[in-house]
Amino acid sequence: MPRPRVLSGVQPTGALHLGNWLGAIRNWVDLQNTHDTYVCVVDLHAITVPHDPAKLAEHSLGTAALYLACGMDPERCAIFIQSQVAAHSELCWLLNCVTPLNWLERMIQFKEKAVKQGDNVSVGLLDYPVLMAADILLYDADLVPVGEDQKQHLELARDIAQQRINARFGSEDHPVLKVPQPMILKEGARVMSLTDGRSKMSKSDPNEGSRITLLDPPELITKKIKRAKTDPERGLEFGNPERPETDNLLSLYAILSGKGREQAAAECADMGWGQFKPLLAEATVAALEPIQARYHLLMEDRKELEQVLKHGRNKAESVANATLSRVRDALGFATPG
Repeated sequence: MPRPRVLSGVQPTGALHLGNWLGAIRNWVDLQNTHDTYVCVVDLHAITVPHDPAKLAEHSLGTAALYLACGMDPERCAIFIQSQVAAHSELCWLLNCVTPLNWLERMIQFKEKAVKQGDNVSVGLLDYPVLMAADILLYDADLVPVGEDQKQHLELARDIAQQRINARFGSEDHPVLKVPQPMILKEGARVMSLTDGRSKMSKSDPNEGSRITLLDPPELITKKIKRAKTDPERGLEFGNPERPETDNLLSLYAILSGKGREQAAAECADMGWGQFKPLLAEATVAALEPIQARYHLLMEDRKELEQVLKHGRNKAESVANATLSRVRDALGFATPG
């Protein structure tokens, strides 16, 4: 039996942080052992907001290097850069032509980002979910790992595949596109900001102290954790809605130390913040040390990284082009001679 296929990716905007690693990449590392896994650097998504063209390529390579440094194995998965597989852009256009505008206008993330950008909102930002649908549908993905903030986008991809393509251009026996299912991520999927325990850790937060990036040096990690928002109570606990920062920091310690929630809760039940924060800093530095060492090796000698991306692109193109061909045929385009 073929293994179920999984597709996921991260934007190369800003340095990847603990939330990206613990909430997404760590799960991909596990999935590659049991699933046919495709992971991409979604650089086309990165230009839906103002970006620095001088840094885009370098950030894309750096993101791919971090995938490898975190444990992605090119022998067990395909790692590639989205823009280097032309089928993503073409399928996005084909899906645009059958997707109702009002479906996109109700996307929560578009509304939130549009408010921040004002008059500078691009068509690309509105169209972001259709490109995401193209990313997913190109690879006949069975499952898509998603957090809460991306569930609406996955539902849109499912609706486009089912209602706008399969229902209109396919048949029950011969659907054009596979309709993917969500894969809700396990513990650690929602890492919160160090400055606000009710907000998700984010690369777009203007306060750099809100997140720990995977490439932060030990002294900066220690500084950020020392300044992390806490409360005046002594003793750490899970699950108290009145203490969101406590829940977040203790969760990070449970994961990064490898002790798990039960042992971490018992160890820190009577602990003060002055004693706990150095423990969390030490666990974080130790957990990131091997990732940082592997990353720097890859970026200093890029031959291995370039080979990985070439191999991943070739594997991705073989699947993506076959899917694109099915959609082109279903929509009635002339076959190239």
